[in-house]
Amino acid sequence: MKKTTKYIMFVAAMTMMGMTTACSSDSLDDEATSYSSNGDSSTSSSGEVTTTTLSTMKNFTIAIDKTTAEPAATVAAIYPEDGDDPSENTFGTIVNIDMANPTAATINGVTITVSGNDITANHGSTEGICYVVTGTTADGSLTIEGDTKYGLNLSDASITNLRSTAIDLQSKKNAYLTLFGINKVTDGITADDSHKGAIFAKGKLFISGTGSLDVYGTYNNGIHGKSNVVIESGVNLYVNSTANHGIKGGSDIIINGGIVNVEVSAAGAKAINGDECVKINGGRTTAIATGNGTWDTTDLETKAGAGVACDSIFFMNGGELYAKATGSGGKGIKADLEAYITGGKIRIITEGGLYYSNGTTESHNYTGNTDNLASAYTSSPKGIKIGYKDDTITPTETYGILQISGGDIMVRTSGYNAEGIESKGTFDVSGGTVMVYAYDDALNSTGDMTISGGSVVAAATNNDAIDSNGNMYLKGGTIIACGGSGAETGIDINEQKKLYISGGNIFAIGGRTDASLGSTTQGIITTSGSVTENSSVSISSNGTTLCSFLMPTSYNNGTIIISSPSLTSGSSYTLTNGSNSTTVTASNTISGSAMGGGGFMPGRH
Repeated sequence: MKKTTKYIMFVAAMTMMGMTTACSSDSLDDEATSYSSNGDSSTSSSGEVTTTTLSTMKNFTIAIDKTTAEPAATVAAIYPEDGDDPSENTFGTIVNIDMANPTAATINGVTITVSGNDITANHGSTEGICYVVTGTTADGSLTIEGDTKYGLNLSDASITNLRSTAIDLQSKKNAYLTLFGINKVTDGITADDSHKGAIFAKGKLFISGTGSLDVYGTYNNGIHGKSNVVIESGVNLYVNSTANHGIKGGSDIIINGGIVNVEVSAAGAKAINGDECVKINGGRTTAIATGNGTWDTTDLETKAGAGVACDSIFFMNGGELYAKATGSGGKGIKADLEAYITGGKIRIITEGGLYYSNGTTESHNYTGNTDNLASAYTSSPKGIKIGYKDDTITPTETYGILQISGGDIMVRTSGYNAEGIESKGTFDVSGGTVMVYAYDDALNSTGDMTISGGSVVAAATNNDAIDSNGNMYLKGGTIIACGGSGAETGIDINEQKKLYISGGNIFAIGGRTDASLGSTTQGIITTSGSVTENSSVSISSNGTTLCSFLMPTSYNNGTIIISSPSLTSGSSYTLTNGSNSTTVTASNTISGSAMGGGGFMPGRH
C-alpha cells in the first residue's frame, strides 16, 4: 500500500477499535513479580531475571517446525463478521471431485465443466454445497464459482498447475476450506497477470480441519486472499513462496490457532502480509523471510522483507509467534500504524545489515552515515517496527502507537544498525516480559515512552539500551538497561525532553548518564563501576535486600543509575556488585560523568 493512503487506513482502523479490542485475552502478569512462560523466563519479586533466560536471549533459534504440537488456546477465536465462525456454518450437499479423473457433470445444482485437466465448478445460487476434493493432478486446476458461501474439503488431494493458479476460488462469497489427510498445492511459473497465488480466494477464506496442507508459490504469493484470511485451530499449514509473499491478505489476516509455518525467499517478500490488520489469537506460527531488501520502482523507495507485516494494526493476544528475517533491512514484525500485544509468546531474530538503494546503486550492508540520506533510500533491520515517517508531505508526519500490556517477548538483532523494538510514535509497556538484545538501540521511540509495569531487559552492543526521543515516564515494573560502550547509555532522552520517575525498580549502565531529570518520587543512586554477565547487583539496608538485578551482559567502567520505590533521597544503602559491597547515598537528582570524568552531559537526539 502506498504511504499516501495510510492515513485514511489509520482513521478507519481507529473506528474499528471498539470492536476489535473487545476480544482480549487473560493477560499475563502485569507486574514483574512471578512471570514465567514455558520455562524460558522468570522474574523474582525483587526483579531479578534468571540466568537461563539471559543465556536464552542470546542463543535461541527459530526454524520451520511442522511437528511440535500447537499450544493450548489462550483466547477466544475472533472473526471478521458475525456469522463467519466455521462452526456456525454447515454444508450438507456433497459434490465429489476427483482431480485424477476430471468429469463434466451436473450434480445437486452444481455444474462441473472440464477443459483438459482444469476443472470448474459453479454452484450458482445453490446453498449448502460442500465440494469434496480428492486425487492427484500433475498439471491441472480447480476453479470454484457461485453466488453463495460454500465448503471445500481437501482430502488427500495434490494439485499442481504448471501454468497458473492451482486452486482459484472466484466466488466472492465465504469459502470454508477444511483439511483432511495430507494435501499439497503448487502453482506454475508461466502465468498471466491475474495469477496472484497458488491458492487464490476472491471472498473471505477460512482454513480449518485436522489435516495438513503444503502450498508452494513459484510465480507470486503462496496463498492470496483478496479479502480476509482466517486460520483455525487443528490445521497444519505450510506455505513456501520463492517469488513473493507467503500468505497475503487483502484485508485482515487472523490466526485463531493451528500449526502455521511460512517461509519466503524473494527480495522484499513478507512471510505473512496483511493489507489491513494481522491478529494472532492462538496456535504456533513461524514466519521466516530470507530475501534481501530491494528498490520499489513504483513507490521509488526501498522495501525489505519481514516475518509478519501489515499496513494497519498488529494484534498479539495469544498463542506463539516465531519471526525471523535474515536479509538486508529485514523486520521480524512490521506494522505501519499501531501494535497491541496483550499476551502470548513472541520470539524474533533479525540478522541482515542496513539496506541502501537510490534506484541506481545499492548496498546490502551499508555502513556509511545516513543522517543526510532521504529515508526512502534506506531500510534498517529491526526486530519490531511500528509506525512510519511520511516525509513526502510538509510538515513531515509520523505515525505509530505501540502498547505492550502482557506476553513473553524476546528479540535479538545482530546486523549493522539493527534496532530491537522501535515505535515511530509512542511506546508503552504496562505488563508482560520484554527482553531485547540488539546491535543498535534495544528500545527506541520517536515520541514519548512510558514503562508502568512488567519486566524490561534491554541490552545494546553498539548503541543505547533504551532511547526515547520524547519524554520518558518510568512508573513501575522492573527495568534493566545496558547500553553499548563508549558514549552510549543505558537510558537516553532527547536533549529537549525529560525523564520522569514515579515508580519501578530501575538499573541502567552505559558510558555516561544521558537523561535530564524532570522529577522523581523515589531515590536515585548514581555511581560508577563494572558488571559481569549473570552477576547480581543489589541494594540493601540493614541486611534486607530492597532490589536486585541480574546482569544480561558485561560492562567495564560504566556509569550506573539505580532507582527503586524502596530508596529515599538522603539515605545511605549498601550496594553489592558480585562479591564487592560499598556504601552509597540516594538523591533526588541524577549526577554522574561521561566515561568517568568531566561532569554530567545532556541528552542526545
